[in-house]
Amino acid sequence: MSQYTQPQQPQQPYAPAQAPGTLPARNGLGVAALVLGIIGTVSGLIPFFFWLAGILGLIALILGLAGRGRAKRGEATNKGVTTFGAVLGLVALVLSVVGAILTFKAVDDVVTDINKAVQESSASAKPAADGEAAAGEGAAGGTEGKDDVLRQGDSAVYDDGLEITVGAPAAYTADEFAVGHTKGNSAWTVSVVIENKGKEKFDTALVGVDARAGEDGVDAEQIFDGQIGEGFTGTVLPGRKITAKFAFDAPADAANLTVEVAPGFDWDASQWDLKL
Repeated sequence: MSQYTQPQQPQQPYAPAQAPGTLPARNGLGVAALVLGIIGTVSGLIPFFFWLAGILGLIALILGLAGRGRAKRGEATNKGVTTFGAVLGLVALVLSVVGAILTFKAVDDVVTDINKAVQESSASAKPAADGEAAAGEGAAGGTEGKDDVLRQGDSAVYDDGLEITVGAPAAYTADEFAVGHTKGNSAWTVSVVIENKGKEKFDTALVGVDARAGEDGVDAEQIFDGQIGEGFTGTVLPGRKITAKFAFDAPADAANLTVEVAPGFDWDASQWDLKL
């Protein structure tokens, strides 16, 4: 045997990569449930995103419950994360239901308001009492026919309880600083009464009163001076009425004045044919 023979080196033992019988933790479902639950909950707080919250919340809840099953079987180690993700998924579902209800209610309110704006409240004629009719005019009203023109003292009665009455015209002398009066023309005043027989208060801010004079129907400009021209202001409570005077400029030879009163966007305008 050679003296140079080297002794055999002992082999190092190889350690196994992992302990026998163990598998890596499967925590993916829990993490996915948590992420989707957070996104779904945030989406549920944003208007009109209820649909996204519902989808993500349902998926997060399913993944969270599946992840909890893994954790119970010892296949996952993130039981807390999985549980929190499932809870957030449930919260997102609740928010989606609440958001859907609020959204549908808001849309329904908008549609109702649009329908109310489109369907204007129509008026029916209420002739004046015999004592209020102008002399020489016969029976007040004259509302038969398609023109629906009222006479002095007549009332336009709307289906919501609003009632508007225009009185007889009276000659008026505008002061020297009046706006809207032309020298040589005549000035006339009319009283407009709005009575609220409905159940809700009426806002007079949008009431419009215009006039046309003579057979040609020329615009009768409204006169403003220190005594007249303010018009209607404020609201009319149920069961109350409000009166305002308006002055109009008309040609000196005009024999009639047509006054038109528009209560607002939701009501038809009514007209009164007044003899001067």
